[in-house]
Amino acid sequence: MGTSVGVGYSLQKNPVDAGKEAALKALQQGNITRPDFVFVFATIGYNQQVLIHAIREATSGAPLSGCSGEGIITQGMVAETNFGVCVMAIASDELSFANVQIKDIGVGVDLAGQRLAAELQPLLAPDSIACFLFVDGLVFDFDPFRAAFEKSLQRETPLPLFGGLAADNWATRKTYQYHDDQVISQGMSCVLMTGNGKVAWGVSHGCVPIGTKRTITRSKGNIIYEIDGVPALEALKDYVEEGSESQWNKMTLNLCLGFKTPEHIRKAYGEFFVRYMMDKDDREGYVTIQSDVTDGTELWIVRRDKDLIRQGLRDISRQIKEKTGAARPKLVMQFECMGRGKVVFREQEKIELLRSLQEDVGADLPWIGFYTYGEIGPISSFNCIHNFTAIVAAVY
Repeated sequence: MGTSVGVGYSLQKNPVDAGKEAALKALQQGNITRPDFVFVFATIGYNQQVLIHAIREATSGAPLSGCSGEGIITQGMVAETNFGVCVMAIASDELSFANVQIKDIGVGVDLAGQRLAAELQPLLAPDSIACFLFVDGLVFDFDPFRAAFEKSLQRETPLPLFGGLAADNWATRKTYQYHDDQVISQGMSCVLMTGNGKVAWGVSHGCVPIGTKRTITRSKGNIIYEIDGVPALEALKDYVEEGSESQWNKMTLNLCLGFKTPEHIRKAYGEFFVRYMMDKDDREGYVTIQSDVTDGTELWIVRRDKDLIRQGLRDISRQIKEKTGAARPKLVMQFECMGRGKVVFREQEKIELLRSLQEDVGADLPWIGFYTYGEIGPISSFNCIHNFTAIVAAVY
Protein backbone atom coordinates (compact mmCIF):
# COMPACT_ATOMS: atom_id res chain seq x y z
CA MET A 1 0.00 0.00 0.00
CA GLY A 2 2.73 2.47 0.89
CA THR A 3 1.55 5.80 2.23
CA SER A 4 -1.56 7.70 1.11
CA VAL A 5 -2.08 11.26 2.34
CA GLY A 6 -4.83 13.78 1.64
CA VAL A 7 -5.42 17.33 2.86
CA GLY A 8 -8.68 19.26 2.98
CA TYR A 9 -9.76 22.59 4.39
CA SER A 10 -12.91 24.58 5.04
CA LEU A 11 -13.69 28.23 5.75
CA GLN A 12 -17.32 27.60 6.68
CA LYS A 13 -18.45 29.13 9.97
CA ASN A 14 -20.60 26.29 11.23
CA PRO A 15 -18.23 23.92 13.09
CA VAL A 16 -20.08 20.75 12.06
CA ASP A 17 -20.14 21.72 8.39
CA ALA A 18 -16.55 22.95 8.44
CA GLY A 19 -15.15 19.87 10.16
CA LYS A 20 -17.03 17.50 7.89
CA GLU A 21 -16.08 19.37 4.72
CA ALA A 22 -12.36 19.54 5.56
CA ALA A 23 -12.23 15.88 6.62
CA LEU A 24 -14.10 14.54 3.58
CA LYS A 25 -11.92 16.59 1.22
CA ALA A 26 -8.83 15.09 2.86
CA LEU A 27 -10.14 11.55 2.51
CA GLN A 28 -11.12 12.14 -1.10
CA GLN A 29 -7.79 13.70 -2.06
CA GLY A 30 -5.86 10.82 -0.52
CA ASN A 31 -8.29 8.18 -1.84
CA ILE A 32 -8.58 6.98 1.76
CA THR A 33 -11.55 5.08 3.15
CA ARG A 34 -10.39 4.76 6.74
CA PRO A 35 -7.33 6.77 7.86
CA ASP A 36 -4.75 5.55 10.32
CA PHE A 37 -4.09 9.04 11.64
CA VAL A 38 -5.38 12.60 11.35
CA PHE A 39 -3.71 15.97 11.93
CA VAL A 40 -5.92 19.04 12.49
CA PHE A 41 -5.19 22.75 12.74
CA ALA A 42 -7.98 25.29 13.18
CA THR A 43 -8.64 28.86 14.23
CA ILE A 44 -10.63 29.79 17.29
CA GLY A 45 -13.90 31.18 15.96
CA TYR A 46 -15.34 27.69 16.16
CA ASN A 47 -16.73 25.78 19.07
CA GLN A 48 -13.60 23.64 19.22
CA GLN A 49 -15.19 20.55 20.75
CA VAL A 50 -17.98 20.47 18.17
CA LEU A 51 -15.45 20.92 15.36
CA ILE A 52 -13.23 18.06 16.52
CA HIS A 53 -16.22 15.79 17.07
CA ALA A 54 -17.34 16.41 13.47
CA ILE A 55 -13.88 15.58 12.13
CA ARG A 56 -13.63 12.42 14.22
CA GLU A 57 -17.01 11.29 13.01
CA ALA A 58 -16.08 11.85 9.37
CA THR A 59 -12.74 10.03 9.74
CA SER A 60 -14.13 6.90 11.43
CA GLY A 61 -12.71 7.83 14.83
CA ALA A 62 -9.08 7.69 13.69
CA PRO A 63 -6.47 8.89 16.22
CA LEU A 64 -6.19 12.68 15.96
CA SER A 65 -3.78 15.37 17.10
CA GLY A 66 -3.30 19.08 16.44
CA CYS A 67 -4.02 22.50 17.87
CA SER A 68 -5.45 25.94 17.30
CA GLY A 69 -3.54 28.52 15.29
CA GLU A 70 -3.76 32.16 14.25
CA GLY A 71 -4.29 30.88 10.70
CA ILE A 72 -4.10 27.75 8.55
CA ILE A 73 -1.91 26.76 5.59
CA THR A 74 -2.41 24.20 2.80
CA GLN A 75 -1.35 23.87 -0.85
CA GLY A 76 -1.88 27.25 -2.52
CA MET A 77 -4.03 28.57 0.35
CA VAL A 78 -3.51 30.51 3.55
CA ALA A 79 -6.32 31.80 5.77
CA GLU A 80 -5.75 34.09 8.73
CA THR A 81 -9.35 34.28 9.84
CA ASN A 82 -11.37 33.21 12.85
CA PHE A 83 -12.99 30.48 10.76
CA GLY A 84 -10.57 28.13 9.08
CA VAL A 85 -9.76 24.44 9.57
CA CYS A 86 -7.43 22.08 7.73
CA VAL A 87 -7.20 18.31 8.02
CA MET A 88 -4.51 15.86 6.93
CA ALA A 89 -5.59 12.21 6.68
CA ILE A 90 -2.94 9.47 6.49
CA ALA A 91 -3.17 5.77 5.66
CA SER A 92 0.13 3.90 5.67
CA ASP A 93 1.77 0.53 6.13
CA GLU A 94 5.22 2.21 6.14
CA LEU A 95 4.71 4.77 8.88
CA SER A 96 2.86 4.58 12.17
CA PHE A 97 1.71 7.44 14.39
CA ALA A 98 1.14 7.15 18.15
CA ASN A 99 -0.31 10.12 20.00
CA VAL A 100 -0.25 11.12 23.67
CA GLN A 101 -1.25 14.22 25.58
CA ILE A 102 0.06 16.02 28.65
CA LYS A 103 -2.29 18.25 30.63
CA ASP A 104 -1.60 21.19 32.96
CA ILE A 105 1.90 21.96 31.72
CA GLY A 106 1.73 25.36 33.42
CA VAL A 107 2.44 23.75 36.80
CA GLY A 108 5.98 22.97 35.62
CA VAL A 109 7.33 22.55 32.10
CA ASP A 110 10.25 20.46 33.37
CA LEU A 111 7.72 18.09 34.92
CA ALA A 112 5.83 18.12 31.61
CA GLY A 113 9.04 17.00 29.90
CA GLN A 114 9.44 14.12 32.32
CA ARG A 115 5.80 13.11 31.95
CA LEU A 116 6.00 13.16 28.17
CA ALA A 117 9.15 11.03 28.19
CA ALA A 118 7.42 8.50 30.44
CA GLU A 119 4.43 8.33 28.07
CA LEU A 120 6.62 7.93 24.98
CA GLN A 121 9.11 5.43 26.43
CA PRO A 122 6.98 2.31 25.86
CA LEU A 123 6.08 3.53 22.35
CA LEU A 124 9.64 4.11 21.16
CA ALA A 125 11.22 1.71 18.68
CA PRO A 126 14.63 1.54 16.96
CA ASP A 127 13.02 3.06 13.87
CA SER A 128 11.22 5.93 15.63
CA ILE A 129 11.85 8.94 13.43
CA ALA A 130 10.55 12.12 15.06
CA CYS A 131 8.09 13.64 17.46
CA PHE A 132 5.57 16.36 16.54
CA LEU A 133 4.59 18.71 19.37
CA PHE A 134 1.62 21.06 19.57
CA VAL A 135 1.84 23.02 22.81
CA ASP A 136 -0.03 25.83 24.53
CA GLY A 137 2.03 28.85 23.52
CA LEU A 138 0.87 30.97 26.46
CA VAL A 139 2.48 28.90 29.23
CA PHE A 140 5.44 27.16 27.58
CA ASP A 141 9.14 27.57 28.39
CA PHE A 142 11.10 25.34 26.01
CA ASP A 143 14.54 25.03 27.62
CA PRO A 144 13.58 23.35 30.93
CA PHE A 145 11.08 21.18 29.04
CA ARG A 146 13.72 19.99 26.55
CA ALA A 147 16.34 19.37 29.23
CA ALA A 148 13.97 17.25 31.34
CA PHE A 149 12.51 15.45 28.30
CA GLU A 150 15.85 14.47 26.78
CA LYS A 151 17.36 13.49 30.13
CA SER A 152 14.37 11.29 30.97
CA LEU A 153 14.22 9.70 27.52
CA GLN A 154 17.90 8.65 27.76
CA ARG A 155 18.61 8.30 24.05
CA GLU A 156 22.12 8.45 22.63
CA THR A 157 20.96 11.04 20.11
CA PRO A 158 17.99 13.33 20.83
CA LEU A 159 14.66 12.42 19.31
CA PRO A 160 14.03 15.18 16.73
CA LEU A 161 11.19 17.52 17.74
CA PHE A 162 9.05 19.44 15.24
CA GLY A 163 5.94 21.49 15.75
CA GLY A 164 4.46 24.75 16.84
CA LEU A 165 2.97 26.56 19.79
CA ALA A 166 -0.80 26.81 19.66
CA ALA A 167 -2.16 30.29 19.03
CA ASP A 168 -5.40 32.25 19.16
CA ASN A 169 -6.55 35.36 17.30
CA TRP A 170 -3.93 37.69 18.82
CA ALA A 171 -5.88 37.85 22.07
CA THR A 172 -3.25 35.74 23.91
CA ARG A 173 -6.00 34.49 26.21
CA LYS A 174 -6.65 30.83 25.45
CA THR A 175 -5.29 28.30 22.98
CA TYR A 176 -6.41 24.73 22.32
CA GLN A 177 -4.70 21.37 21.89
CA TYR A 178 -6.42 18.38 20.28
CA HIS A 179 -6.05 14.73 21.25
CA ASP A 180 -8.55 12.27 19.78
CA ASP A 181 -11.95 13.46 21.11
CA GLN A 182 -10.48 15.82 23.69
CA VAL A 183 -9.88 19.56 23.44
CA ILE A 184 -7.70 20.97 26.22
CA SER A 185 -5.85 24.17 27.10
CA GLN A 186 -2.53 24.61 28.92
CA GLY A 187 -1.55 21.24 27.53
CA MET A 188 0.51 19.44 24.94
CA SER A 189 -0.47 17.12 22.10
CA CYS A 190 2.34 14.88 20.89
CA VAL A 191 2.70 12.49 17.93
CA LEU A 192 5.49 9.91 17.65
CA MET A 193 6.24 8.88 14.06
CA THR A 194 7.88 5.49 13.54
CA GLY A 195 8.71 3.38 10.52
CA ASN A 196 10.29 3.53 7.09
CA GLY A 197 10.88 7.22 6.54
CA LYS A 198 13.03 10.28 7.16
CA VAL A 199 12.46 13.98 7.74
CA ALA A 200 14.09 16.75 5.73
CA TRP A 201 13.57 20.24 7.05
CA GLY A 202 14.58 23.86 6.79
CA VAL A 203 14.42 26.82 9.19
CA SER A 204 14.71 30.55 8.53
CA HIS A 205 13.79 33.70 10.49
CA GLY A 206 14.40 36.69 8.21
CA CYS A 207 15.24 39.26 10.91
CA VAL A 208 18.06 41.83 11.14
CA PRO A 209 19.56 43.52 14.22
CA ILE A 210 19.11 47.25 14.77
CA GLY A 211 20.99 49.47 17.18
CA THR A 212 23.85 48.43 19.40
CA LYS A 213 24.57 45.42 21.57
CA ARG A 214 22.73 45.31 24.90
CA THR A 215 23.26 43.08 27.96
CA ILE A 216 20.82 41.33 30.27
CA THR A 217 21.71 42.41 33.80
CA ARG A 218 18.91 40.74 35.79
CA SER A 219 16.89 37.68 34.84
CA LYS A 220 15.34 34.49 36.14
CA GLY A 221 14.47 31.57 33.90
CA ASN A 222 12.62 32.99 30.91
CA ILE A 223 11.94 36.38 32.55
CA ILE A 224 14.14 39.37 31.65
CA TYR A 225 13.92 41.97 34.41
CA GLU A 226 16.70 44.37 33.41
CA ILE A 227 18.72 45.28 30.33
CA ASP A 228 21.84 47.40 30.88
CA GLY A 229 20.78 48.06 34.45
CA VAL A 230 17.31 49.45 33.69
CA PRO A 231 13.92 47.69 33.55
CA ALA A 232 13.56 45.77 30.29
CA LEU A 233 10.48 47.72 29.21
CA GLU A 234 12.34 50.97 29.81
CA ALA A 235 15.25 49.79 27.63
CA LEU A 236 12.87 48.91 24.81
CA LYS A 237 11.49 52.45 24.65
CA ASP A 238 14.64 53.49 22.78
CA TYR A 239 13.36 51.54 19.76
CA VAL A 240 9.67 52.43 19.59
CA GLU A 241 7.74 55.49 18.56
CA GLU A 242 6.56 57.63 21.45
CA GLY A 243 3.19 56.42 22.68
CA SER A 244 3.29 53.08 20.86
CA GLU A 245 4.78 51.26 23.85
CA SER A 246 1.24 50.94 25.18
CA GLN A 247 0.28 48.91 22.08
CA TRP A 248 2.01 45.72 23.14
CA ASN A 249 0.99 43.46 20.25
CA LYS A 250 1.98 46.04 17.67
CA MET A 251 5.31 46.73 19.36
CA THR A 252 6.33 43.08 19.76
CA LEU A 253 5.42 42.26 16.17
CA ASN A 254 7.76 44.94 14.91
CA LEU A 255 10.54 44.39 17.43
CA CYS A 256 11.88 41.25 19.06
CA LEU A 257 15.08 40.12 20.76
CA GLY A 258 18.07 38.66 18.96
CA PHE A 259 20.72 36.52 20.68
CA LYS A 260 24.00 35.22 19.35
CA THR A 261 23.50 31.72 18.03
CA PRO A 262 25.46 29.17 20.10
CA GLU A 263 28.74 28.29 18.44
CA HIS A 264 27.89 24.62 17.89
CA ILE A 265 24.92 25.47 15.62
CA ARG A 266 25.93 28.87 14.22
CA LYS A 267 27.22 27.56 10.90
CA ALA A 268 23.95 25.73 10.24
CA TYR A 269 21.68 28.60 11.33
CA GLY A 270 23.27 32.04 11.14
CA GLU A 271 24.47 34.73 13.52
CA PHE A 272 21.28 35.36 15.51
CA PHE A 273 18.31 33.46 16.83
CA VAL A 274 15.17 35.39 17.63
CA ARG A 275 12.89 35.53 20.65
CA TYR A 276 9.37 36.95 20.70
CA MET A 277 8.34 38.73 23.90
CA MET A 278 5.19 36.85 24.90
CA ASP A 279 4.28 38.85 28.00
CA LYS A 280 5.23 41.85 30.13
CA ASP A 281 4.63 43.36 33.54
CA ASP A 282 4.16 47.12 33.47
CA ARG A 283 4.64 47.52 37.22
CA GLU A 284 7.93 45.60 37.48
CA GLY A 285 9.04 46.37 33.92
CA TYR A 286 9.96 42.82 32.87
CA VAL A 287 9.32 40.83 29.70
CA THR A 288 8.87 37.08 29.23
CA ILE A 289 10.21 34.96 26.37
CA GLN A 290 9.83 31.23 25.56
CA SER A 291 13.33 30.06 26.52
CA ASP A 292 15.68 30.69 29.42
CA VAL A 293 18.40 33.34 29.68
CA THR A 294 21.14 34.18 32.18
CA ASP A 295 22.61 37.42 33.48
CA GLY A 296 25.37 38.72 31.24
CA THR A 297 23.77 37.43 28.04
CA GLU A 298 24.23 39.82 25.13
CA LEU A 299 21.28 40.73 22.96
CA TRP A 300 20.24 42.95 20.08
CA ILE A 301 16.88 44.41 19.19
CA VAL A 302 15.89 42.94 15.81
CA ARG A 303 13.17 43.58 13.25
CA ARG A 304 11.71 41.64 10.32
CA ASP A 305 13.06 42.21 6.83
CA LYS A 306 10.83 41.31 3.85
CA ASP A 307 13.73 40.59 1.52
CA LEU A 308 15.36 38.29 4.08
CA ILE A 309 12.06 36.48 4.61
CA ARG A 310 11.81 35.84 0.87
CA GLN A 311 15.41 34.67 0.68
CA GLY A 312 14.89 32.51 3.75
CA LEU A 313 12.03 30.62 2.11
CA ARG A 314 14.27 29.89 -0.87
CA ASP A 315 16.92 28.65 1.56
CA ILE A 316 14.36 26.35 3.19
CA SER A 317 13.46 24.68 -0.11
CA ARG A 318 17.16 24.31 -0.91
CA GLN A 319 17.85 22.70 2.48
CA ILE A 320 15.00 20.23 2.00
CA LYS A 321 15.96 19.28 -1.57
CA GLU A 322 19.58 18.74 -0.53
CA LYS A 323 18.38 16.14 1.98
CA THR A 324 15.64 14.45 -0.05
CA GLY A 325 17.56 14.23 -3.33
CA ALA A 326 15.43 12.39 -5.87
CA ALA A 327 13.01 11.06 -3.22
CA ARG A 328 9.47 12.42 -3.28
CA PRO A 329 8.12 13.60 0.11
CA LYS A 330 5.07 11.76 1.39
CA LEU A 331 3.78 14.81 3.26
CA VAL A 332 4.87 18.30 4.31
CA MET A 333 4.18 20.29 7.50
CA GLN A 334 4.76 24.02 7.83
CA PHE A 335 4.96 25.92 11.11
CA GLU A 336 4.95 29.66 10.43
CA CYS A 337 5.19 32.49 12.96
CA MET A 338 2.01 34.58 13.12
CA GLY A 339 4.34 37.61 12.85
CA ARG A 340 5.18 36.65 9.26
CA GLY A 341 1.63 36.64 7.90
CA LYS A 342 -0.87 39.40 7.28
CA VAL A 343 0.89 41.83 9.62
CA VAL A 344 3.81 41.91 7.16
CA PHE A 345 2.50 40.95 3.73
CA ARG A 346 -0.52 41.87 1.66
CA GLU A 347 -2.80 38.89 0.95
CA GLN A 348 -1.71 38.34 -2.65
CA GLU A 349 1.94 38.83 -1.72
CA LYS A 350 1.61 36.25 1.04
CA ILE A 351 -0.04 33.69 -1.26
CA GLU A 352 2.60 34.20 -3.95
CA LEU A 353 5.38 33.59 -1.42
CA LEU A 354 3.70 30.39 -0.25
CA ARG A 355 3.14 29.12 -3.78
CA SER A 356 6.74 29.84 -4.71
CA LEU A 357 7.93 27.81 -1.72
CA GLN A 358 5.52 24.97 -2.50
CA GLU A 359 6.50 24.86 -6.17
CA ASP A 360 10.15 24.62 -5.14
CA VAL A 361 9.53 21.76 -2.70
CA GLY A 362 6.70 20.08 -4.63
CA ALA A 363 3.57 21.78 -5.94
CA ASP A 364 1.29 18.74 -5.65
CA LEU A 365 2.47 17.43 -2.26
CA PRO A 366 0.05 17.00 0.67
CA TRP A 367 0.83 20.15 2.69
CA ILE A 368 -0.57 21.34 6.00
CA GLY A 369 0.43 23.96 8.54
CA PHE A 370 -0.59 26.80 10.82
CA TYR A 371 0.46 30.21 12.10
CA THR A 372 2.01 29.77 15.53
CA TYR A 373 3.11 31.51 18.74
CA GLY A 374 6.50 29.78 18.36
CA GLU A 375 8.10 27.13 16.17
CA ILE A 376 9.94 23.95 17.16
CA GLY A 377 12.58 22.32 14.98
CA PRO A 378 16.14 21.02 15.23
CA ILE A 379 19.27 22.82 14.14
CA SER A 380 21.65 20.04 13.13
CA SER A 381 20.85 17.47 15.84
CA PHE A 382 19.95 19.98 18.57
CA ASN A 383 16.27 20.56 19.31
CA CYS A 384 15.46 24.28 19.41
CA ILE A 385 12.57 26.68 19.75
CA HIS A 386 12.31 29.56 17.30
CA ASN A 387 10.35 32.78 16.87
CA PHE A 388 9.57 34.80 13.75
CA THR A 389 10.60 31.77 11.67
CA ALA A 390 9.21 29.39 9.11
CA ILE A 391 9.89 25.71 9.68
CA VAL A 392 9.05 23.28 6.88
CA ALA A 393 9.37 19.54 7.56
CA ALA A 394 9.06 17.08 4.67
CA VAL A 395 8.57 13.39 5.49
CA TYR A 396 10.03 11.17 2.76
